[in-house]
Formats: sequence, structure tokens, C-alpha cells
Amino acid sequence: MKPLLVVGSYLSPYVRKVLVCLEAKGIPYEVDHFAPFFGDDRFSRLSPLRRIPVLVDGDLELTDSSVICEYLDELKPEPALYPREIRSRARARWLEEFADTRMGDVLIWRYFNHIAIKPAVWGEKGDRALTEKTLTEEVPTVLDYLESEAPADGFKFSALSLADIAPACFFRTVAFVRFQIDSARWPKTAGWMSRTLATSPFQKLARIEDAIVRIPPREQRAALIALGAPVSNETYATTSPRRGVIPI
Repeated sequence: MKPLLVVGSYLSPYVRKVLVCLEAKGIPYEVDHFAPFFGDDRFSRLSPLRRIPVLVDGDLELTDSSVICEYLDELKPEPALYPREIRSRARARWLEEFADTRMGDVLIWRYFNHIAIKPAVWGEKGDRALTEKTLTEEVPTVLDYLESEAPADGFKFSALSLADIAPACFFRTVAFVRFQIDSARWPKTAGWMSRTLATSPFQKLARIEDAIVRIPPREQRAALIALGAPVSNETYATTSPRRGVIPI
């Protein structure tokens, strides 16, 4: 089977979600690693919103991590990463949506963006007042909701699914800036996310992520190649960042 191409950064929670699915299913893939801000004009045609990930399977090009993960689950049905029971599957899709939208907004754009992305990509200072407000007011509401959904043990729907994978991807990214779930205040969520991040797909990717997370974005591709990561020969990346259609 020819490897699928995943366009996007190993450090992105949305890209990580797709890579975890690929790893869990044993589907071969290559990664064209770069943050979306560094995509060239061809990337703009591939991803009209200049967002990642993009999946390329022959002449099929898909954007949006949820669309991609559903495609992968149908492409190789076992192991299933969405519950088979219709109600559970609907709930898993909702938890994935909650992660991608609410957690993405709070943990990535209101928090991680100002601590890591703005300085590293744009050379700008983040909004410290916003990050503090986010940490004290917005993050607890996210964690309170997850605590109400978290299983006491195991995974949300017995086997590992997107209901577990999607939220864990965001906590993995903010861990790069030393964010940790307060296990005394949100014990079920802390345990749930810890069990998910300890699975072999997350652990395999973590070794790659940890090797590049402190390297400047423009040097990460070379570091991945030296590491032996499955990096594509061709790239849609350029050296100068530009902002996407949707402002951040």
C-alpha cells in the first residue's frame, strides 16, 4: 500500500489526531511537516483556509481532521475508532467536535498561540493578560465539562476511540508549555487523559514531537529527516510565513 500523505506539523493537535488514527490502524503514511503559516501557493490550493491537516490519497485530497478521521475509519474499518453503536458513535463525534472547537479556541488560540506560536513564528509578544484570563476563567469551564464526561477508568466507550483521542491531542500540545491538569480538582479527567496519552500511538508520536519541539520551525524538517521520521520527499512549504484566510 502506497503511503498516504499528511500535510501539516507533528506539533499540531489536529494533525496529531490524524496521525494517531493512522498509527492505530497500521496505515502507512508520510508527513510533509510544516506549520500552516509556511505553506506556499500550492498549499493554498490544497487547503483553501490554509489550515492543517490535509490528507492526500492518490487523487483524493481532504481537509479537516474530522473528515479525514472518518475517511480513515471507513478505509480500514479495524480497529474501529468510532463506536459501532449508533448512540455512542454520535456522542463520540460530539466529544471530538467539542475538542476541535471549544478546546481548540481556548487551549490553542487563546493560550498556546500567545505563549508559543506568536513568538516562534511571527516574532511577536503574546497577550499575557489574555492567557492569564484564559487560564483562570476559560480553561476551568472546559475541564469541568470533561470531568462530567470522563470515565472512572478505561476509555469513554470501552475501546480507544476519537472520543478519547481528540481531547488528548490538545492536552498534549499545551503540555509543551508546561500546562498540566490539576488532578486534585479534575481527577477523572486527569486519569482519562493520562491513560489515553499512554497508548502506543501517542507514545510513538511523542518521541518524535519531543525531539523537535524546541527547534525553530524552519529547522524542524531537517531534524525530522535526521531522526528518521517518515517525512515526504516533496514539500508544500516555503520559508516565509503568511497568515491564513481565518485570522488568529
